[in-house]
Amino acid sequence: MGCDGKGAMEGGNHAALWHGRFKEGPDAQAVAFETSIHVDERMALDDIRGSKAHAAMLAETGIIPREEADSIISALDGIADDLESGRLTVDYNAEDIHSFVEGVLTDRVGEAGKKIHTGRSRNDQIALDERLYLRRVVPELQNRIVVLISVLIDIAAGHTETLLSGYTHMQRAQPVTLAHHLCAWCWMLRRDYRRLDDALSRINESPLGAGALAGSALPLNRQSVATALGFDGVTPNSLDTVADRDYCIELTAAFSLLMAHLSRFCEEVVIWSTEEFKFIELSEKWSTGSSIMPQKKNPDFAELIRGRTGKVYGDLIALLTMVKGLPLSYNRDMQEDKASLFDAYDTVYSCVEIFTRMIGTASWNTTRMAVSCTGGYANATDVADYLVRRGMPFRTAHGVAAKIVRLCIERHCNIEDLPLEMLQQFSPLIEADIFDRITPEACVRGRSVTGGPAPEQVALQIAALREFCTSAGTGR
Repeated sequence: MGCDGKGAMEGGNHAALWHGRFKEGPDAQAVAFETSIHVDERMALDDIRGSKAHAAMLAETGIIPREEADSIISALDGIADDLESGRLTVDYNAEDIHSFVEGVLTDRVGEAGKKIHTGRSRNDQIALDERLYLRRVVPELQNRIVVLISVLIDIAAGHTETLLSGYTHMQRAQPVTLAHHLCAWCWMLRRDYRRLDDALSRINESPLGAGALAGSALPLNRQSVATALGFDGVTPNSLDTVADRDYCIELTAAFSLLMAHLSRFCEEVVIWSTEEFKFIELSEKWSTGSSIMPQKKNPDFAELIRGRTGKVYGDLIALLTMVKGLPLSYNRDMQEDKASLFDAYDTVYSCVEIFTRMIGTASWNTTRMAVSCTGGYANATDVADYLVRRGMPFRTAHGVAAKIVRLCIERHCNIEDLPLEMLQQFSPLIEADIFDRITPEACVRGRSVTGGPAPEQVALQIAALREFCTSAGTGR
């Protein structure tokens, strides 16, 4: 039922607010099936904020008396304070958060409380609440992304010359550095941050005043409400305002991409923590053991993040499916948006938080990483580049390098193990300095093109990422 004290008695018949047409109340099972209060209660303060702005506008336009608006706004402030302090708790007998707030308001100020819904519908009210909620919480997720980037670039700054094999198709490809590798993840996360920014920019229009679908015959001032709530303006079409949830879908798609990046990173953590690789050692605080095998140290948190990615993908598919066949304008199907949206947000927020702690406490086996750069002929491309610098066409140089690799495979040796005389049999352009050009260190240093793994280039990336974190605000 609600809360103890005064709040326990307030708003006891919230559902009745919406059933004036009917002679008999709804079946209890029907009420339980249709209510959304357990999902949308997290928007209580957003609903109150919107209602305060609406009440102020109703007074400004002369639709309701100023003294009644003042009474409503004061009571709404009291409800917000009581909810935050715990003196009032949400009554789950209410149909939704709107009816709960209005019910408590009417209990506190009497008939004037019933005027709060003048000129609005739950259709535009929920569109407003969702926007206010998302504008409030998505920046909190963005802050966590920035913290994760900060942690990664702090690690990278200490490993600009730590050799690591880069992979394609999970085969050794070319030498890079740990810093270069970590920066790659940082740039993905930076795009995730900006996608969220971009999505937020499209919800920054006030929907209030669109009504059920056709606006209102009352002299509402939509712009006044928009200004009071910090929106850039108002939505331009009342039908569109209440008929779509593309902003929920767009943000959940952004959450899905963020989870995809985390999942891929976790896959590397899982692989790198194996005995076969042993590039990374996870803290015991962020590992688990086995119920039967005492030697085990499992990267369970990385695996859980990887697994929970599917939940967020599922939320996105649920939202897309929800709207795919809906005619204009509002349909009750759209009530289901919040469960998927909120689940996606909660999941991605917790995964970013956990991943940050896990990766920030890990240690790195630089010796094993360096060893990964030897064997596998990761310097074969550099042999071809060496020949190109001496005037050989790349396709020809590629073929020469491939033949050298074939000989090494037959002899079970590395390119650098072949004597100079044997290398020169493949091309007279090869001289003794080739051996200095194809060490892992030389391969990395030589790739100083913008974005490459050369230490000076990675240092520029780290600086740019730090500047981004500073401008975005780390929240640390």
